Amino acid sequence: MAYYLFPPDGKPASIAPSLGRIKRGVGTSEARINGATNGTTPAPYPYHTDAEPNNPTVIPQDTLGKFHFTFLIRHPRSSVPSYYRCTTPPLDEVTGFYDFMPSEAGYDELRRLFDYLRSIGQIGPRVAGHTTDEHAANGENTQGVEVCVVDADDLLDNPNGIIEAYCKSVGIEYDPNMLKWDTEKDQQQAEDAFGKWPGFHDDAMHSSDLKPRLHDHFLSYSTDVCGCKKKKVKSVQDEDAEWVENYGGKGAKIIRETVDANIEDYEYLKQFAIKA
Repeated sequence: MAYYLFPPDGKPASIAPSLGRIKRGVGTSEARINGATNGTTPAPYPYHTDAEPNNPTVIPQDTLGKFHFTFLIRHPRSSVPSYYRCTTPPLDEVTGFYDFMPSEAGYDELRRLFDYLRSIGQIGPRVAGHTTDEHAANGENTQGVEVCVVDADDLLDNPNGIIEAYCKSVGIEYDPNMLKWDTEKDQQQAEDAFGKWPGFHDDAMHSSDLKPRLHDHFLSYSTDVCGCKKKKVKSVQDEDAEWVENYGGKGAKIIRETVDANIEDYEYLKQFAIKA
């Protein structure tokens, strides 16, 4: 999560001592920048190191530049209650997470990382899956690494289309078999990847493929007197009632406040999401 690349509590950023190494000439030793000397253990934060201009993270720009970034987003109405559930009984005994911290939602940090990478030209202005350069200024270079944002709801609704568009963006040959992991080897790989986070990824660990979902999380379903299935978009009141039932009044209030605090950042990033 981008949240962990940023200083805590909105504090000014400076480079993590373990990453702020100064390159020395031949025959000289490598030294760390301000405050990270041998035999001392500085406090976790603030670091006694220099900051990079406009870099909001604790990672040097040249290190960030080694990565091809994909931004995976999910609507706070889904992600926040899901995470809250992992920090409450009985699941907290499995996950080992006993406290829900609203700041860990991470949308603010993700947006700031996204904007910083765009500002230094590491990503964009072209946007994966968009047919026009609607996010590029006139005359701006459009040959760089595409902005690559994947929305979880789009992925669940159209896994083939989104993964194919994603592969095209990052230069990987698409194969429909990418959406299957039903062999013993694949299952073991999934267990190795997700087993370190018990309780968080059980659905993925116990699955064997990715198919279009049958029910939208944001819709409620019912059957009328004729036996016909009906669906409607969940209202705020529907969600609040569901959260009160599952987590009590106090929990529902925390979830609602956290959801509302992060929707703006989610919707900002959503405009860049891959279109299939």
